[in-house]
Amino acid sequence: MKVPGYPDSYYAATAIGVHDHPTLCGNQRADVCVIGGGFTGLSAALNLAEQGFSVILLEAQRIGFGASGRCGGLIGSGQRRDVLEMEEQFGFDLSRQFWDFAEEAKAEIRKRVAMHDIACDLQRGQLVGLHNKSYTGWAKELAGALRDRYDYPHASVLTRDETYSLVSTHTFHGGFLDTEAAHLHPLNLALGLARAAREAGVRIFEYSRVTSYTDSEPAIIRTADGIVDAEFIVLACNGYLEKLDRRLATRMMPINNFMIATEPLGEDRARSLIGQRIGIHDSRFVVDYFRLSDDHRLLFGGGENYRRGYPRDVKSFVRKYMLRLFPQLADVSIDYAWGGVVAVTVNRLPHVGRLAPNLYFAQGYSGHGISTANFAGKVIAEAIGGTASRFDVFGRLPIHNFPGGTLLRYPGMVLGMLYYSMKDRLG
Repeated sequence: MKVPGYPDSYYAATAIGVHDHPTLCGNQRADVCVIGGGFTGLSAALNLAEQGFSVILLEAQRIGFGASGRCGGLIGSGQRRDVLEMEEQFGFDLSRQFWDFAEEAKAEIRKRVAMHDIACDLQRGQLVGLHNKSYTGWAKELAGALRDRYDYPHASVLTRDETYSLVSTHTFHGGFLDTEAAHLHPLNLALGLARAAREAGVRIFEYSRVTSYTDSEPAIIRTADGIVDAEFIVLACNGYLEKLDRRLATRMMPINNFMIATEPLGEDRARSLIGQRIGIHDSRFVVDYFRLSDDHRLLFGGGENYRRGYPRDVKSFVRKYMLRLFPQLADVSIDYAWGGVVAVTVNRLPHVGRLAPNLYFAQGYSGHGISTANFAGKVIAEAIGGTASRFDVFGRLPIHNFPGGTLLRYPGMVLGMLYYSMKDRLG
């Protein structure tokens, strides 16, 4: 079923609770104006409304239109960089703090799903397939660190045979299993959070692209047909920021990522492919990620590009990555194919901060956005409410400009990805 305003994805075709919101017209007033209707903006708006703030949320397209409604749906533990890397760069104390943040982020999603009765097919468990034998040492060290220093006994290392019993691909030399990670239908989570926000009093406007704003007090936010006066602004645009604020655009890079959904495989064939309802991604730098849907399809993400346009044939583009792992699916047709924008930072860590006393932002989740974005929205709401202790911790992460700014970041990224793709192949 085609849903107006959304890409023709499996998620849109199985969306629950799509609600048509008005377009902003005329003048409006609120304590806080949130710009962006993805996970960051929805979380900030909902948490602010629960604190008693009047909130307007402006979305340029539809709720969950961007990565929040198109991504792979995987919710990993920790940050995009694992605790071994975090400890090496920042020391144990800061690494542990961000690990605890990530654990709370997972718990927050589970709490919201239960509290608001959001039907988003939330499942537990995630496996990292080790595409190169040399990664086994890393997996053992990481599992040991999580158990011994982070009080997390839920990660274990699997042999090649144990991994094959869970996922029928011969490309993995072993696996790293995290039974408390998760996966879900991301668009339905976004739509459920939007419903909760409306019920809490948030005024949501769709097709209301912000053209400019001030950081005066009060701030003036303009769209083509309306104006919002607000004491605070939350910038929650992430990879769809474009030219709205150049100060932030140089700190992250939007890249295109792509997904497909197969025809329904039937329960027996689906379970022969993946033995449990776990989410899976491999250990490549440009990851393949996949899981089974509730109606027994394989949802598979693979490949990316670093320009504005998509490949001419997204189905064929992603299918070759799927068949690299699952040649037994050569006879299976592809029902849906779509792409979306992921925003990455130089060091793959989230960029959360404040550009002015009343102008907050969060972006650059680097493919780890479901839990991190929801948590970022929550801590921004805390900061606006007067409790900035957790918000301020994000300021301790160094987020650098991309070399060459917005003009040369794409050529630089292409060169970098060529290097990492060679590392993927050679180990």
